[in-house]
Amino acid sequence: MLVLSRKKNESVIINNDIIITVIEIRGDKVRLGIVAPKDVPVHREEVYEAIHGPGSVPSIAAKQQEDQPR
Repeated sequence: MLVLSRKKNESVIINNDIIITVIEIRGDKVRLGIVAPKDVPVHREEVYEAIHGPGSVPSIAAKQQEDQPR
């Protein structure tokens, strides 16, 4: 997992075509703006689970295991 620090109005670019920008920081909440191609689905985790079923969101540990060379 890559962990980054960003301030308001700073962005992260993923794969040259997805931009995530910190819009606002208020207390313990962060508002993010996401620009992505129309063919890339973007959902909040709870919405993703509602669409795909409980437990469908890959865990961080499972993703890290997938990324390990064999």
